[in-house]
Amino acid sequence: MDPDSSHKPSLLERISHWLMREPEDREQLIELLHGAYENNLMDADALAMIEGVLQVSEMRVGEIMIPRAQMDVVDINDPPGQFVTFVIETAHSRFPVIDKDRDDVIGILLAKDLLRHYAESDDDIRGMLRPAVFIPESKRLNVLLKEFRSNRNHIAIVVDEYGGVAGLVTIEDVLEQIVGDIEDEYDFDEPEDNIIRENDDVFRVKATTEIVDFNQTLGSNFSDEEFDTVGGLVVSRFGHLPKRSESVSFDGFLFSVLRADSRRLYALRVTRLAPDDGVRQLPPA
Repeated sequence: MDPDSSHKPSLLERISHWLMREPEDREQLIELLHGAYENNLMDADALAMIEGVLQVSEMRVGEIMIPRAQMDVVDINDPPGQFVTFVIETAHSRFPVIDKDRDDVIGILLAKDLLRHYAESDDDIRGMLRPAVFIPESKRLNVLLKEFRSNRNHIAIVVDEYGGVAGLVTIEDVLEQIVGDIEDEYDFDEPEDNIIRENDDVFRVKATTEIVDFNQTLGSNFSDEEFDTVGGLVVSRFGHLPKRSESVSFDGFLFSVLRADSRRLYALRVTRLAPDDGVRQLPPA
């Protein structure tokens, strides 16, 4: 009996055999990958990750960055005792440090470096700051990921064409485009569904929805001079990055947080209020 006859091809060998005919473009490659999935040569998670890798090569930083209005920052002018509670509550490992103005990012503070501050009783945290890396909104994600890995850097400040701070992006944000995010009951059915009507007066709204689109759909009249997105507007009214189930009402609408994490607001339930509704702000459920 041939000893090789009992050899079972590995998953890689089976996929390679399936992809023997060389695809001519990206669409044909994706078609072949889906064919391999339909023939049980790979599972859904593997297919999704491969598609994520292909997608990252075409996406730009501006598409996934945390907007300026939703950035958690530390002001160098505040004493550490004032912002240490904020650092603990937000639970980030790295914070952009500004000098009063969000356009003036002077460095990155690592949460672990605050331990050294208390150990050495040093009142000035400037010496603890790591250099901030600035990148344009147009940088491709695959290039950024390579730079993150080679420089051992995990966070970058995104600037617009005029040099102002537009947001920030982390290595976790890039990797999430490959491995995917955890879905919940408040995810939207289609990527383009920014606003979903639940009934006449209740809507599910993505935080990244532009205020102009929100006004057109709900008949509101919010200004977009200071904030471009609904998320930026709502976070400004809270005065902090809200948690799930927190609510705030203003200008005839009640905004309830459906989905958020320690870094970003994702989805809201927006209720059009009656003229005599006096709801102002509700604590987390």
